[in-house]
Amino acid sequence: MLFGKRLGIDLGTARIRVAVPGRGIVLSEPSVVAVSPRDDRVVAVGSEAAALIGRAPEHISIVHPMREGVIDDYLIVEALLRHYISRILGRASLVSPRILVAAPAGITDVEQRAVRNAVEQAGARRPAHLIAAPLAAAIGAGLPVADARGSLVVDLGAGRSEAAIISMYGMVVWESARVGGDDVSDAVIEYVRRRHNLHIGRQTAHDVKATIGAAVPLEDPIRMEVRGRDAAGGMPRSTTLTSNELAPPIRAALNTIVEVIRTALERTPPELTSDIVERGIVLTGGAANLRALDDYLREVTSVPVHVAERPADAVAQGAAQALENFDLIRLSLTPAQGTLAADS
Repeated sequence: MLFGKRLGIDLGTARIRVAVPGRGIVLSEPSVVAVSPRDDRVVAVGSEAAALIGRAPEHISIVHPMREGVIDDYLIVEALLRHYISRILGRASLVSPRILVAAPAGITDVEQRAVRNAVEQAGARRPAHLIAAPLAAAIGAGLPVADARGSLVVDLGAGRSEAAIISMYGMVVWESARVGGDDVSDAVIEYVRRRHNLHIGRQTAHDVKATIGAAVPLEDPIRMEVRGRDAAGGMPRSTTLTSNELAPPIRAALNTIVEVIRTALERTPPELTSDIVERGIVLTGGAANLRALDDYLREVTSVPVHVAERPADAVAQGAAQALENFDLIRLSLTPAQGTLAADS
């Protein structure tokens, strides 16, 4: 049980991360729930549910309630949040926690209300508040968000990528696209099927991406044996993949992300452009861990690129840190930015 009653939450497509001010990440679990459709009973959540993917019997459904950074199944997200909040604070807790949830900058008002309502129904103190994921990422990455000089953060999630110019606690420019690490995994699946005539699952593709995936060819290519189902005969078979053969399809999957960054740079006011050129681009999010991604983006943008320390945790960490300066951040933002919900 934790003593604090303030939680920063990154409600991600692939994982839910929760951080507490002054304590850091206290929970990181897959955004997956196993449900029994017969009686709408939750069978397993998080890691336990993820372990059932591809292995669950017919009477168990595996649900991914977040899609492309937004809620796809409201009731499941509410149940998931209630479970995790109870785990962190203890079931006997009588005080509703203040929660700051990181949400994509590009979501609609309806999607914002869905997140806020789900968090409140899960036990948060009303009203629940939202912070734009790129701003939270910048705070969590240690960027000087209070500075009048601009910083460019690119948050690369599983289902959405966003680029934002941050200055004085606000987003001056931002761009968003519903593409991310899952699309890279899908590119691996399609390449293996087309080139090696082998069907592999999403989890296998994730493992391949994490183990040997690279955005550019490597001087010392990495090899990995992959098992799947033969596309012609349907029998189990294995093949060996290399990092260099996967680089072209991975780069193709990154095209939209590159365009998001380029568009953000093109829309950046001239006064801030020199700041970005000097400070560079900072990558956050789980997809930022892709090998040589910083080298590739540096090549295509001609701007220095840096990967944040522990990039996957930056958004949740930033949301928790924002709670320590909540009034300052809230007053520095306008409703038009869709970043923090107004107190009501």
